[in-house]
Amino acid sequence: MEIGKYLKIKREDIDEALKNCLPKEDTYPPKIHQAMRYSLLNGGKRIRPILTLATSQAIGKKADLLMAACGIELIHTSSLILDDLPSMDNANFRRGRPATHKVFGEAVAILAAYGLLMKGLGLIAQNCRKTKIDKKVVSQIMEDISEAIGSCGMIGGQTVDLDSKAMDLKTLEYIHTHKTGKLFVVACDTGARLCGASEKERQVLKNYARNIGLAYQIRDDILDFEGKRELTGKDERKDRNRVSFVTLLGIGKAKEYANELVKSSIYSLKIFGTRGKILRELAEYIVEREN
Repeated sequence: MEIGKYLKIKREDIDEALKNCLPKEDTYPPKIHQAMRYSLLNGGKRIRPILTLATSQAIGKKADLLMAACGIELIHTSSLILDDLPSMDNANFRRGRPATHKVFGEAVAILAAYGLLMKGLGLIAQNCRKTKIDKKVVSQIMEDISEAIGSCGMIGGQTVDLDSKAMDLKTLEYIHTHKTGKLFVVACDTGARLCGASEKERQVLKNYARNIGLAYQIRDDILDFEGKRELTGKDERKDRNRVSFVTLLGIGKAKEYANELVKSSIYSLKIFGTRGKILRELAEYIVEREN
């Protein structure tokens, strides 16, 4: 299946499931549920949950991963709400619409982020129970997800980002392998564990996800310079005065670096043979996308 068609089908499946996983807008108290649904259901590429779903094809074992995939997307969306706050990146737009705090205020936006985070963890636990995997594996999955979110993961990356006025390439890579890459890794690994992947398969998928996660951020930095808000859904050139892969390396070198990461990620998938086709095409899509 061509990658564009695959992404469209999976995105539709995920979007439909996301509509049903949160309380309705009029559920009391309505303001928080309106904010959560506003943040979650306003589009998005759904790359992270698609990675969770795509692992079953690579491993060659059928498993119902939809709730876990939705859980990953809820966690991701919660981080976007916090990332956009005035005290963080101070963004006005997200996915083509005003950022959550612009519509509901900062206090409700923060509460919506926590609400999505907690619900996301619950959905993943629900999927673990449904697949009837060993309780030890369930605890490992939840522990890994918690670490990916925490101070040694996304929160740690965001903290360094806030503190760094001037930084070198090593620091920038730390920020984005944690702030962005950790959730890519845990998205793949959660799917792999739920499919009963071997340790070798899991390691390959984690290396793959780590590389494409960093490539994804580099492409974001490039789009911040070259993209248009009607395509990206974000403030144009918001990061022009901040350190990014483009400001450190230049556009040409940044593109080369992203391509090298994708080539490395694709090469690592050779153990899956033809079953790795979707993941290979997904890696290529990440450095070619326009939003």
